[in-house]
Amino acid sequence: MVTTQPRVSASAVTADATSRPAVRRFYVGVTLFMIAIVLAGFWPSYFGRFARGIAVDLPGVIHLHAATFMGWMALLLVQVFLVSTGQTRLHRKLGTFGIGYGCLVLLMGLLVSVAAPLHHLAAGDMPMDEAAGLLLSGLFDMALFAGFFAAAVANRRRPETHKRLIVLATVALILPGAGRLVLAVAGLQPLVVLLVWLSPLLIAMSYDVLTRPRIHPAYLIGAPILIGRIPAHFIVIESEAGRDLGRSLLSALM
Repeated sequence: MVTTQPRVSASAVTADATSRPAVRRFYVGVTLFMIAIVLAGFWPSYFGRFARGIAVDLPGVIHLHAATFMGWMALLLVQVFLVSTGQTRLHRKLGTFGIGYGCLVLLMGLLVSVAAPLHHLAAGDMPMDEAAGLLLSGLFDMALFAGFFAAAVANRRRPETHKRLIVLATVALILPGAGRLVLAVAGLQPLVVLLVWLSPLLIAMSYDVLTRPRIHPAYLIGAPILIGRIPAHFIVIESEAGRDLGRSLLSALM
């Protein structure tokens, strides 16, 4: 008697590999790691002061932005936990709320990109050129988040692509935390900032290598875009043309 083995496609093998509980739990770990970067970066100047009962004298919109941003991190943690425990139906229902919340994150990010440099100018603790750079940096980061988030929403029925785009969108948001963390420990070192900022993405890409035949295209496309954020800062934001643009925008808003 001759027996034949059923044919299994490469895509089926990949889908099975990426649906294993260990792989699903991996994204819980990556999310916790990103939260740790943000908390560590903003602990001395913001979260730690609240923990010690010290008032943080900032405009209300900045506090609202911080709460909205941490809400995004909490929502992401809940979502990856639901997937890791097999509660995909609830994950999809909550995802509808997540789309609206992501739009709120974008709106608050744009508002604080303007409010923060205006606050520093009014307080007299930041010169115009530095405030102009802060404005453009914030707008750059929100443009990155918006692009990856929109792509994630468009690919929400393709879970392997969707979850990686959400990782990319969230990594785009944590640059200020990573920058503050490196600045507090090692001073302003652009390469170190880049490595700390992209470390969650580098870990995720390495995990792809271990669990898949290749790195997912979402990472291969998204990683160079994020990496380009650092040289863009010096080429665009720190350029005279960039400073002129930032100064013009701030002057129009004052």
